Amino acid sequence: MARYIGPKTKIARKFKEPIYGADKYFERKSQSARGKRTSKASEYGKQLQEKQKAKYTYGILERQFKNVFHVASAKKGVTGEILLQLIEARLDNVVYRLGIAPTRAAARQLVSHKHIMVNGNVVNIPSYTLKPNDIVSVRERSKSCEVIVDSLSRRTNSYEWLEWDANSMSGKFMQYPERASIPENIDEQLIVELYSK
Repeated sequence: MARYIGPKTKIARKFKEPIYGADKYFERKSQSARGKRTSKASEYGKQLQEKQKAKYTYGILERQFKNVFHVASAKKGVTGEILLQLIEARLDNVVYRLGIAPTRAAARQLVSHKHIMVNGNVVNIPSYTLKPNDIVSVRERSKSCEVIVDSLSRRTNSYEWLEWDANSMSGKFMQYPERASIPENIDEQLIVELYSK
């Protein structure tokens, strides 16, 4: 099984920031970790770490990530920015951003289990790329699902590229987000440099 299912705090500590969201264990340091010396990362090491951080943050495997990069590099514009825009347009990420699921992993599971519809049709492919003006909604029979109701009750974030209608439990993907609007702390230029070698 290729997808990482181990302890998330371990990965967050590796990147020195809580990439999976709030984590009460993140700040705790083990006794053995205090005495360790850290070696300075090479340029390649920094680029690789940035790519790994993006992969873990969005829950994307290597081959998928590489494919998205090739699509981004074929388009006109800043490759790094387009890369992040394409990743943000993935169905599982939009479900998470809309607040339908508490985490990206939970969003992926909701999509896989056919709880989510796009433009009135059930879509069970988490990597499905949305286009501007696509409508993402919760399937009628899933509207009372405890996970979805609980997540929506705690929904706090709103993003300018997404529009949410609480009555119909649906959201609109209005446009690809600007880089400044994407809250993830990722240096996409390092990823572009890594793949350009």
